[in-house]
Amino acid sequence: MTATEKSPHAEAYPGDGADLKPSAQHVEVRPQPNNVIDIENPLQRLPAAQVAADARAFAESHGLGEHADAFAKGALVARTPDDLTISELTDEDRAALTFEKEHKWRCTPQVYFAALICALGAATEGWDIVGSNGANLSFPVEFGIARQRPEPGASRDEWIVGLINSAPYLAAAMVGVWISDPLNNWLGRRGLIFVTGLGLIATPIGMAFTRRWEQLLAVRLLMGIPYGAKAATVSVYAAEIAPTAIRGAVTIGWQLWVTFGIFIGTASNVIVKDTGRIAWRLQLGSAFIPSVPLIFLVWLAPESPRWLMKKGRYPAAFAAFCRLRRTPLLAARDMYYSHVLYEEEVALARGTSYWSRLTDLFTVPRIRRASLGAFTTMIGQQLCGINVISFYSSTVFREGGYTDDQALYASLGFGALNFAFCIPALFLVDTFGRRSLLLSTFPFMTLFLLLTGLAFLVPDEQAKTRTSLVAAFIYIYTAFYSVGEGPIAFLYPAEVFPTVHREQGMAWGVWANNFFASLLGLTFPSLLRGLTPVGAFCLYAGLNTLALSWVWCFVPETKGLTLEEIDQVFSVPTRHFVRYETTQWLPWWFRRYVLFDRTAHLVPLLEWETDREAKARGAA
Repeated sequence: MTATEKSPHAEAYPGDGADLKPSAQHVEVRPQPNNVIDIENPLQRLPAAQVAADARAFAESHGLGEHADAFAKGALVARTPDDLTISELTDEDRAALTFEKEHKWRCTPQVYFAALICALGAATEGWDIVGSNGANLSFPVEFGIARQRPEPGASRDEWIVGLINSAPYLAAAMVGVWISDPLNNWLGRRGLIFVTGLGLIATPIGMAFTRRWEQLLAVRLLMGIPYGAKAATVSVYAAEIAPTAIRGAVTIGWQLWVTFGIFIGTASNVIVKDTGRIAWRLQLGSAFIPSVPLIFLVWLAPESPRWLMKKGRYPAAFAAFCRLRRTPLLAARDMYYSHVLYEEEVALARGTSYWSRLTDLFTVPRIRRASLGAFTTMIGQQLCGINVISFYSSTVFREGGYTDDQALYASLGFGALNFAFCIPALFLVDTFGRRSLLLSTFPFMTLFLLLTGLAFLVPDEQAKTRTSLVAAFIYIYTAFYSVGEGPIAFLYPAEVFPTVHREQGMAWGVWANNFFASLLGLTFPSLLRGLTPVGAFCLYAGLNTLALSWVWCFVPETKGLTLEEIDQVFSVPTRHFVRYETTQWLPWWFRRYVLFDRTAHLVPLLEWETDREAKARGAA
């Protein structure tokens, strides 16, 4: 299928398939690894002269007349990104475009500074997670909720401890993520990060001064509100400020720095472990630290230019793009292309109110598939069992035979590996791909969770061997998690939704993540007692297998597309996508990588879908 042919399978947005979305009408399909789809942008349907004239008119009508030449050239570059022979380009322009292509990591300092802001925002999440990890060894004793079976009331105490651990995620899922959309609308990305940063300073300090478990529960519930709102925003902010070529790496910085926060948090747990009865207070209270620089530095970073465009603040948006791109030409190109596609999205959307955008997540076919993909990656992070280890690794290691001090040091090793093995994902996510990382790591996660559970069967007479095996298998499992599901979970929802629906879509994904995290935190103490460590870890091994099957069915590859184009990946109905993966991709992969058949050829998804529909029409 050529670039001028219409894609018959392209589904309308947001309708029922009767009309094609303008930006999806023309699709050029090229054989590529990982089944990446190249999608022609709507500017390619217009003559070059009209594109340049439209861009000049856009600049003049939005208070950017002095930059009209840059927008005209930028629009022509956006129309044909690989064409350096455009007559309007100067030698300096061509040099800038060539440099951008050959040095994708050579961004402006503002890109990296904005990434630092996202890093601090993520570190607060990680530190909050593991503060309770170490505190679990002592605060139940302080509050008289540490009775062990078969003591009367032991079951009640287990549920209380689980509720305290899960409280922030429950509040985040029920309240925090859903207020992120109006807060983003009123305050912007930076304003929301600032306000939630204030909340994440106050609540950890408040936890350190609680006197009853009911008070601790209440403060942790309050902490969940800014926790959820920030989690639904920081990844979106990162995705919106990053150049397309490194968007995946910049956005998964969220997970990288969550793991860094986990590592620093576990280190602080170890540092204060010998402070006596106040140890758990210091472990919980110290989580405020990364939020302090966050609330000051966030105002030095540029606001998201796409958010500014949504608010009609075009001169400010261009100024932000100029801070984030190396030359005015690159800034004008990205801004104009974003504007064109955003205007099409708005024109075709059913509405832009809060409830219409929320409804679209589940009623518009293409967005519904994006919602399902986002849900899959987010819930996969909980089904895989990683947060059980994040919340309760000290408890798990103690069950394996460690002393309390040894359990804290073993948890520190978990935090260090979680951070270290997230770094390779920075370089793999935009080359190897999102889907490919998930499919290649989930089987190993399943295996090593299963082995962790079986290691608990080693008898007490060989306790040293048992504890060594438990730690080793958890560490290996963590390494595979940190390369795959860990960084992809928050990256995928941040990029798969159209601009109109991005805040609501991300809120939906973060809701799924936090709601099921709260279920894990709530149920694991009782699960550990009811099923024993063997049964608990074998259960999560089975849930890993379930998550892998969902990834296969519902998570298409998205690397290499702009934020505005990326929803086109979901134009193919899910049943057709699964059929393609099963009948085309899987046999090709087996011949290519198992039989080493270098001649094996994979028919691209959209070409296969077009041929399938043509045959179906012929048969009819």
